[in-house]
Formats: sequence, C-alpha cells, structure tokens
Amino acid sequence: MLRYTLMRLGVFVGCLVAVWGLVYAGVFPRGLGDSNGVWIILLALLLSAPISFVALRKERDRASVRVVQKMERMKAGLDANRGQEDGADDAARARAQGQTS
Repeated sequence: MLRYTLMRLGVFVGCLVAVWGLVYAGVFPRGLGDSNGVWIILLALLLSAPISFVALRKERDRASVRVVQKMERMKAGLDANRGQEDGADDAARARAQGQTS
C-alpha cells in the first residue's frame, strides 16, 4: 500500500513540476491575483488523477489484494476469538448448572 501511495505521490509531483513550468512559460494562464499557487496545485491534481488511474492500475490491484487478504486474516482471528469465548462461556454455564442441580 505504501508503494502505491508513493507512486501516486510521484505522479502528482511530476505533474506539479510540469504544470508549474507550463504556467511560467505562458502556455497555461497564471490565475487571478495571488491564486497562482492554488491554480498550479489544482491543475496538477486534475492532471495526475487520470494518469494515476491508468498508469498505476496493476499496483492498485496488488494493493487491493493485500488489503483483502489482511481483512480476511483479521476476520478469521476474530472468529477464532469468538469461538474461544463461546467455549469458555458454555463451560462456565455447565459448571454453574452442575452446582445448582
């Protein structure tokens, strides 16, 4: 997951540098007043999202598989704990009924 996040950040930084260069070269408009920095960041976000979606598809799928596997292990652990608790509860009830009979 960290690898995908770092790759996504790399795509954003690349787009940020490219947009910054194009804005200062005059290809893209500079924005209004002091909004130039915000304009550059928003434009870089707008460009990096579809690039990341297409270029990082395989890495995103790998990260998704790892997340699903981790969730399945956690669910199995919770089910095992629940089974232990149920067994201990049943044994305690059986002992309590044996003492009252």
